[in-house]
Amino acid sequence: MKWTLSVGLGAAGLAVLAACAPLPQNNRAESDFATYCAGCHGADGAGIAGGKATNLTTLSSKNGGTFPRLQVMGKIYGYTMGRSASDMPEFGQLLEGESVPFDAGDGTITPTPKRLVELTRYLESIQQ
Repeated sequence: MKWTLSVGLGAAGLAVLAACAPLPQNNRAESDFATYCAGCHGADGAGIAGGKATNLTTLSSKNGGTFPRLQVMGKIYGYTMGRSASDMPEFGQLLEGESVPFDAGDGTITPTPKRLVELTRYLESIQQ
């Protein structure tokens, strides 16, 4: 009886620890995408029928086959240098937190919010 109780409590403890563990990076990026992006861009990023949001799976093909990391990150963060009449909200404050050194492709390593980097990498991974 004691052994069964110990095994049961041990399994319950492991379940609690697993629930508290941070999500792997890709899962967090997918979760952020589902939370912040899918409502307008669709669960697969291809847009919603009748919607005016950009198809996020064709960003590379519309940019000569190169994923425009810096522009995408700026758009998500909300920094568009006054060149946007888009209805897209700014997500910079929602993605703040730990920063990591990141080169968006311009050769400049910049401290960048880790969640923004992860979300950008996720978007790059869904390109057609």
